[in-house]
Amino acid sequence: MATVRSQPHHEKGPIAEYDRRVASGRLRDDEHQRTLIQALEDLHETLSKYRPPKVVRPTIESLQPKKPSFFGSILGSGTVGQLQMRPHADLPKGLYMYGDVGSGKTMLMDLFYETLPDNITHKMRIHFHNFMQDVHKELHKMKMQYGNDIDCIPFVAATFAEKASVLCFDEFQCTDVADAMILRRLIESLMAHGTVIVTTSNRHPTELYKNGIQRESFVPCINLLLDQLRVLNLDSTTDYRKIPRPPSGVYHHPLDAAAKRHAEHWFKFLGDFEHDPPHKAVQHVWGRDIEVPRASGKACWFTFNELIGSATGAADYLELVRHYDAFIVTDVPGMNLRSRDLARRFITFLDAVYESRAKLVLTTAVPLTQIFMSRSEVDDLIDQAAATGNSASKHAQQIKQGGDVDDAMRMMMDDLGMNMENMKKSSFFTGDEEAFAFARALSRLTEMGSQEWVERGLGMEARGGEQEMEDWKKVRGHWRQDSY
Repeated sequence: MATVRSQPHHEKGPIAEYDRRVASGRLRDDEHQRTLIQALEDLHETLSKYRPPKVVRPTIESLQPKKPSFFGSILGSGTVGQLQMRPHADLPKGLYMYGDVGSGKTMLMDLFYETLPDNITHKMRIHFHNFMQDVHKELHKMKMQYGNDIDCIPFVAATFAEKASVLCFDEFQCTDVADAMILRRLIESLMAHGTVIVTTSNRHPTELYKNGIQRESFVPCINLLLDQLRVLNLDSTTDYRKIPRPPSGVYHHPLDAAAKRHAEHWFKFLGDFEHDPPHKAVQHVWGRDIEVPRASGKACWFTFNELIGSATGAADYLELVRHYDAFIVTDVPGMNLRSRDLARRFITFLDAVYESRAKLVLTTAVPLTQIFMSRSEVDDLIDQAAATGNSASKHAQQIKQGGDVDDAMRMMMDDLGMNMENMKKSSFFTGDEEAFAFARALSRLTEMGSQEWVERGLGMEARGGEQEMEDWKKVRGHWRQDSY
């Protein structure tokens, strides 16, 4: 067993929970991860003594544009003031955990959130994309009610601070100039109300919004993160999604009669045909209808075109994963340069399913490694690997000669170090963000295809039966609550 600095730890804290999971075989003991979990334990100990201050909402009057005084007018002082806020004096330092695909970000966040001390009664875990969507909704409502000149950010921050004295973000990133403009003051305001922030990301804070429009206005936000959060690099030599697991049979190709039977089998298994026969359903988001072609119990079935081909987006997918625990998506094609927009929407959907811990069944026209890139592009990357003497090139050549999907996926994930660089040069994806999104989607598809993922929450005796099912339902329930 790996050694860490000797000190007592809380019996319900991250280290104790990690030890239990290692002992039960759910996790593998890892020295690098133990070092990281010690940081979680340190924050856990600090939070156990933390008494968050009462959230004091700013008055609407304090957020209105300031009228210039007589002397202010003469001296040319500005007429619109913004409420200045500083982090609360007793605010514990939060955590910023960053690392590449497969570095264990989700596991560490799960471990930390599930072991928060009992005195932290208001907490929230939410995907950063969902959070910013909710923030923009609240800002819009404030502007509609009080006009465009009001400084809404402190008021909206207070709304979230009331819900969470510990706020956990998954996948912190900034790719939108509108987000960049408000993030510094939003985080400042949250911290002023005593909210401790813990977040994961795929990159170091200094790499956020690296090539964004008006990045200089985002730099103060980066400095705030560096000052108020402890930054941890999660990358190690182990990719925890490469650990072999029994195949689940979730994915099937090509698109033929066998694939249809495969989908029907899973729809019946994940649905509730006895009490809720397959039927059409309608969900609603922002005044629009989302038609669900087939639904049964907590499972639904779409063709790729029905789900992704129409003008759907993140809000639609988030609404669907709030209502359904399992998704069958059939007729998934290979995507190319002409269908780049479909690929982006499909990745957004995959992220929503993954973050909600829902089940996913796909029937695909091509192997998973070719969903986002053409066969010729995959071959080019393999050839580049062989030409540079990459250690994975032998496996790559075997796949090129006809290996099965599972092997291809394992090869792709084993070779991510090479592919992350080469994909940036690919004619399909442009820019670091898209290359990362592609790699992350493949990794998440692999994880969602594991037996462990499929059986989670189904009451399987091998995974703890009824208690494990109840725990999974609680996690799903918390996710639904936090994502509204």
